[in-house]
Amino acid sequence: MIHRHVFHNESLLPIEKVRLSPGQAGLLCGWGIFTTVRISRGEAFAYERHWRRLEKDAALIRLPLLYTAAKVRVHLHEVIRANNVTEGSARIYLVYNQVGFWRSEEAQPQVDLIIYSAPLPEYREPVRLGLRTHGRHASAPLAGVKSISWLPNVWAVAEAQKEGFDEVVLLNERGEVAECTAANIFAVKNGKIYTPPLSSGCLEGVTRGILAEIAPEAGINVVEQNLRPEELYSADEIFISSTNRNIIGVGEIAGHKIAAAPGPITHQVEELFVAHVTDYVTRRHAAATR
Repeated sequence: MIHRHVFHNESLLPIEKVRLSPGQAGLLCGWGIFTTVRISRGEAFAYERHWRRLEKDAALIRLPLLYTAAKVRVHLHEVIRANNVTEGSARIYLVYNQVGFWRSEEAQPQVDLIIYSAPLPEYREPVRLGLRTHGRHASAPLAGVKSISWLPNVWAVAEAQKEGFDEVVLLNERGEVAECTAANIFAVKNGKIYTPPLSSGCLEGVTRGILAEIAPEAGINVVEQNLRPEELYSADEIFISSTNRNIIGVGEIAGHKIAAAPGPITHQVEELFVAHVTDYVTRRHAAATR
């Protein structure tokens, strides 16, 4: 459940006071983008990376980005303070109102800014993953955009959960592994970590990008490589990463058991990531007290 106080455009309000209109065409047709930010010790972790991705996605879908990174960060921390969030997550939405025919004449901003927070969801480990063909279209012009048109993701994971899985591996039109519905995926083989390239149709995950930078510092190579399902089945370890989950080991994919779940490399990468988060938050807190 999301917390009570929400930031909408220029105001921090109790959620029951926030009004969204049927005349906001972008809201109803899904013309908008969002990101989910991890809150650690009251700080928005890796905010700069999230904002850069929002900028990239906004340019791609031609959404006017009328807010600055600094201003949105201030509003995000207003939400964090109002909801007393120490550990949790937040979402930042940008919705393009003035699109298409089905919109109203009422006065409203060109782009809506919506920010809210929530507790961290609970996940079990190891996770069980299903498999879905044609879950991603790698050659689509909007592949990799984190848009508010999220139905394919929530539908796919709901279908997987009906079959007893926690999440689902999405294959692209070439039968290659892309990602999960809300997580990037990694395979460990002979001490190396392999993950699908962005050309697979996967999201450019913030946690994914950080892992690619910090793992080599500990002597673990991270290789972007196209993967087939059978390469996942034969891996020494599999793990997934996301803002809300950090790193979670995978114990099964579509009935195929994974040897180690979570395995030693998964544990090592998780420790590296937790240390990175701690360092980031400590530096932000130190800068705020100067």
